[in-house]
Amino acid sequence: MITESNADQPLGARMLLRRVAVAMAVAMVASIPLSFVWKSPMTLVFRAAILALMGVLMFSLLERWPRRLPRPVGRWALQVGGVALVMPLATLAIYLASTGSGTPPFWTVHERLSGFMLLTMAGLLAGSWTALVALIRQKDALARHQALAFDLERSELARQALDARMKLMQAQVAPHFLFNTLANVQALVDIGSPQAPAVLRSLTAYLRAAIPQLDEGCNTLGQEVRLVEAYLKLMHMRMPDRLRYSLQVDESLVNVRCPATTVLTLVENAVRHGIDPSEEGGAIDISIERRGTRCLARVNDTGVGFVHAGPPGTGLAGLRERLALTFGGDAQLRLAAREPHGVCAEVEFPALESEPCTTPPH
Repeated sequence: MITESNADQPLGARMLLRRVAVAMAVAMVASIPLSFVWKSPMTLVFRAAILALMGVLMFSLLERWPRRLPRPVGRWALQVGGVALVMPLATLAIYLASTGSGTPPFWTVHERLSGFMLLTMAGLLAGSWTALVALIRQKDALARHQALAFDLERSELARQALDARMKLMQAQVAPHFLFNTLANVQALVDIGSPQAPAVLRSLTAYLRAAIPQLDEGCNTLGQEVRLVEAYLKLMHMRMPDRLRYSLQVDESLVNVRCPATTVLTLVENAVRHGIDPSEEGGAIDISIERRGTRCLARVNDTGVGFVHAGPPGTGLAGLRERLALTFGGDAQLRLAAREPHGVCAEVEFPALESEPCTTPPH
């Protein structure tokens, strides 16, 4: 049933023209059987067209007026009833207008009375059924429109929920990274290293550039590489004899988007859980390469490995969730042990450059 709110919806000119065209087509079809018994087919077509216009006028008028109806009365019934009522009245008006002065009333002439009855019955049947079909189609269109609106609203709510989760995860990344880095500086201070002031100055400059990018929620791989280089320089100043690193990046990937600190988290995890606990130190080899339409970021370290370092920390768990929020199930984080010791960490995700990724696709 058509809801009451339809009365408040404006009837556009395009919709009105479409209704007139449909009504005219129905009137022409309905007049075909009558044309075989009608004395003047052109007069029949003209009168059928007038009835069609009156039906459209009544249907459209009752769609918006009265604005409020008693609860038991449905607007659809009012519209169908109005179209059914206007057919005999309009036919009567046509026959009265076509009866000239001095001419006997049409109901006294058998031929004209038969024409009146035939035209009235055809108008009642065609007009009522056309109104019902129009209402059914209108109901279906309204249902599709509401379903689409609900889907869009549900999609927007889901996007907002995922955006909130992403921001929450990102809020956890910044302090985690900051505390880990400050702990490294604190270690230098505790042992009285002469490098501590230089490292602290480098850390201050680094955080000044890094923190705004952490707040953005999304980096490009080019930004990630710059952060990784700055971080490794700091760590190399702290343990120059125990840390070696190399970095290889496919230049075609510098504008590919990824969640903030994606590569940095892997490198930081390799330093903290792999190189730092090792007395001999080790090497970190970073490579970022393209594989078809995907990007593969790999961080290999020769640190103590899983046995001595224990299970992965919260940094990798947070990275795994941020990848899921950004790329859905189209991103992977893989960890594997290396021989004789060390860990290989890989992140694989779509190589997309077009959109910002503060929220996942939907």
